[in-house]
Amino acid sequence: MTPAARLSAAIALMDDILAGAPAEKVLVRWARQSRFAGSRDRAAIRDIVFDILRRRRSLAWIGGAETGRAMVIAHQRGEGEDLDTLFTGDGYAPDALTDAERAIDPDRLAEAPLDVRLDVPAFLLPELRRSLGDDLEPVLTIMQSRAPVDLRVNPLRGTVSGAKVMLAQEGIGAEEIAAVPGALRVLENPRRVAGSRAYRSGLVELQDASSQQVTRFARPEAGMTVLDYCAGGGGKTLALAALMGGQGRIIAHDGNPRRMKDLPERASRAGAKVELRDTASLEATPPRCDLVLVDAPCSGSGAWRRNPDGKWTLTAKDMEKLLVLQARILDAACAYVKPGGSLTFATCSLMACENRDQVDAFRARHPDFTIEDDLVLTPKDGGDGFYAARMRRG
Repeated sequence: MTPAARLSAAIALMDDILAGAPAEKVLVRWARQSRFAGSRDRAAIRDIVFDILRRRRSLAWIGGAETGRAMVIAHQRGEGEDLDTLFTGDGYAPDALTDAERAIDPDRLAEAPLDVRLDVPAFLLPELRRSLGDDLEPVLTIMQSRAPVDLRVNPLRGTVSGAKVMLAQEGIGAEEIAAVPGALRVLENPRRVAGSRAYRSGLVELQDASSQQVTRFARPEAGMTVLDYCAGGGGKTLALAALMGGQGRIIAHDGNPRRMKDLPERASRAGAKVELRDTASLEATPPRCDLVLVDAPCSGSGAWRRNPDGKWTLTAKDMEKLLVLQARILDAACAYVKPGGSLTFATCSLMACENRDQVDAFRARHPDFTIEDDLVLTPKDGGDGFYAARMRRG
């Protein structure tokens, strides 16, 4: 595909997404239907769509309309492209620019309201301001760009130095992240990771550096009985197992067990032994746990760089439901913490209503838990936004 044809595809895909279709489904469907598009074409178009979704409101403001065409024009103008060579109407290229489109000026964004300039839903701005304070604009500005690609080196399969060598042999450049032991940041050819020998052998896992910090913050130790109560795909489950040196009992649970369907294969690849339990099984034979990790469902605001579509589909009603769900999950999960054991609550959220407010409300309901420490991470720290609180049962 030509660069111009890629823009035509991005315009059509954005129009589908703006009409209400989930971005990921739109992209997957297009890839299946467009056999003529090579892997580089698909990757380039995906990058354009996700770049636009991260800046959906500001690009619509610059472009003068919330349409795929207006946003792509504004995006390409910001990238410094010569639009008249791309928008020609020839072949598969988008139609030629109108005089109004040619006159689009990125500087007009300065006139926009703050929520538009920072690309956040207007209803969330007061809570984000309360939560981030002086960091509001610096953090949300970072969130308008792509997230880094991080890896967790699995000590059950090898070493950090060995992982770097193996990745380099396949052209994947990576450097260690000083603040996070065992973490690598991919600098070259990130799309090769999933097919690499290091990944297929279980030596590395794709996992954001902040997510890795949260798992370490929970302080798992060899020999513990550990429950990952909201395991999902199992990224933190496997990180817990690795930090425990493969010694101890790891239980993975999720309210929707289908989310864990790939975990047995992933655990086998990683050299970890994991028990999968649904809610009925967990309640029938409740384990007495040294550590329970609750990585709760949340707004995902700390990871909007990776899932920008989620930023725009979130509603005020969704937030209300999430806060109720988080409280219910905490109340259920704490039952598995034995006396003297610990409970770590975590979200990939930037908002205090999902974080410390939730923890303080939990402690008011369960005074036998005390807070040992909490952790606040934002994209200014290099990874996703995360919150975690470690509590001890008396």
